[in-house]
Amino acid sequence: MKRRGGGVIVSNIGASAERFDAAYIAGCTGNAALTAFTRTLGGASLHDGIRVVGVSPGPVDTERIVSLLRSFAQARLGDADRYTELTARLPRGRAAGTREIADTIAFLASDRSAYTSGAVLTVDGGMSAAASV
Repeated sequence: MKRRGGGVIVSNIGASAERFDAAYIAGCTGNAALTAFTRTLGGASLHDGIRVVGVSPGPVDTERIVSLLRSFAQARLGDADRYTELTARLPRGRAAGTREIADTIAFLASDRSAYTSGAVLTVDGGMSAAASV
């Protein structure tokens, strides 16, 4: 990237970098490391024309989250098909859409965000912020 005159590195990190869970210690540790990488490198990389940014999404409506919710619904409600009831506690009553996260990543990678580097944007409907209240 330096030889080409610049570029953008966007990391899709994950909310467990901010919301720690002992049952997911390896993921939390990895995500926290990616956050540190993004902030550290992004603070110095502009000298080489390279921006480094990250996105830290909360629950996203993917096959993985549906599978997890089905497992939780089976364990808590006795019926995996009731998994949609578990999303009621999420902001706006749903997980983020994949398009919402993709649009965020596209914006951060674009020239419209040319002054952004060393930053991680959390896109979780305010869940991480609410955890500190």
